[in-house]
Amino acid sequence: MFDSITGSLKGIIGKIRHQDDVASLNRATSELKKAFLKADVHHKTTKDLLNSIEIETKKLGIGQNNFIKVLKQELERVLTANGNQGFVFASTPPTVILMTGLQGSGKTTTTGKLANYLKVRNKKVMVVACDLQRLAAVEQLRQIANQIDVEIYFDENEKNPIKIAKAAVEKAKKEHFDVVLVDTAGRLAIDEELMDELKDIKNGINPNEIFYVADSMTGHDATKTAITFKEKIGIDGVVLSKYDGDTKGGVALSIASQVEVPLRFIGIGEKMPDLEVFIPDRIVSRLLGLGDIAGLAEKTSTIFDEKKAKEVSKKIKKGEFNFNDFLEQLSMMSKLGSLKSIIGMIPGLSSAMPALKDMDFENSVEIKRIKALISSMTPKERENPDLLNPSRKKRISSGAGLSEVQVNKILKQFKSASKMAKQLSSKGGMKGLHNMLSQVGANGMPKIPR
Repeated sequence: MFDSITGSLKGIIGKIRHQDDVASLNRATSELKKAFLKADVHHKTTKDLLNSIEIETKKLGIGQNNFIKVLKQELERVLTANGNQGFVFASTPPTVILMTGLQGSGKTTTTGKLANYLKVRNKKVMVVACDLQRLAAVEQLRQIANQIDVEIYFDENEKNPIKIAKAAVEKAKKEHFDVVLVDTAGRLAIDEELMDELKDIKNGINPNEIFYVADSMTGHDATKTAITFKEKIGIDGVVLSKYDGDTKGGVALSIASQVEVPLRFIGIGEKMPDLEVFIPDRIVSRLLGLGDIAGLAEKTSTIFDEKKAKEVSKKIKKGEFNFNDFLEQLSMMSKLGSLKSIIGMIPGLSSAMPALKDMDFENSVEIKRIKALISSMTPKERENPDLLNPSRKKRISSGAGLSEVQVNKILKQFKSASKMAKQLSSKGGMKGLHNMLSQVGANGMPKIPR
């Protein structure tokens, strides 16, 4: 999602090779201007950024390290708007959030993603279907709610969204819900009818905050519509949807600086877990190709059970990792979201291994074959792969719809992977992995001085 702007920034930083070289700074800022405008950064934001970068770099002394330091500092400044970050809970539950946006912005899907984000953090969440304008909007939200296992409130006999919203909030209070997310109607363009309806719902339920869902793919239009929503009904934060599809990546800078409300979350993939809190310093780190280790650690901590992880680690060290363990780990990995979003958080990997970004752990042909193979095994065979003699393999290949050659290949790969994991888990084994990642990182961005 930062491909264009990150690639440009790397090249620009490389232009400053000598100390106190004013000409090189001028070339770098000239290239920055082109890169920002090409990446859909608003022209006023671009002008402001360039002026600040030039002044601050000259103050510190022209040089590559100082230029990087100032670039990081100024990008963070622009992305930081006054207001809340992430999700803020009300002092008295439930926290009521009004979800707004134009039709097609990904508002309903984002409502589901936000509900999932809260659910995995052990919050009791209700989603409310108040989009009565778009055909199948209620059904879409119902399917999402079933998928992530959260409660949905809807009333097929009621045509007034205000009454539905009020009834949902009352139910949430009685049944002690932590959060209520109200999905509202959108239009293809802003009109008075839409705004009047949103104002009526807002006045009817008095939400704690109003989120505006902006489609990243619409570029400057996303900024314009966010400004209009802010002026007409007031918004407390912006959620950028479809950010994974926006290779330019500049719309975040435009919205933060021009709308002057905080970016709260970004949608980084199609799956329900593909929603991240928008934290300016972490986003800038990824823009500069430096990854986001803190974000990755936070993301994994909500999914992986520490006790279970230790058990698996012991099995790996003993060479006892089996197919049941593999399925369990695969299930947990799927909860992390798309591999593309994870790769972007690891320093150096985003640019070094672009092919990995488009891999899908859950739906790849290889994973489907492995799942079919495991499903055709007996419980004992899953626990102990060493039991798989030629006759057992023949039975498994028939049950899985795979050839014996394919079965043998998968089993060989599994054995090799287990052996490699055992080596890496041994003393000194991680050193080799660290060295490998260091080599990858060496081709990425220079380190920012602390």
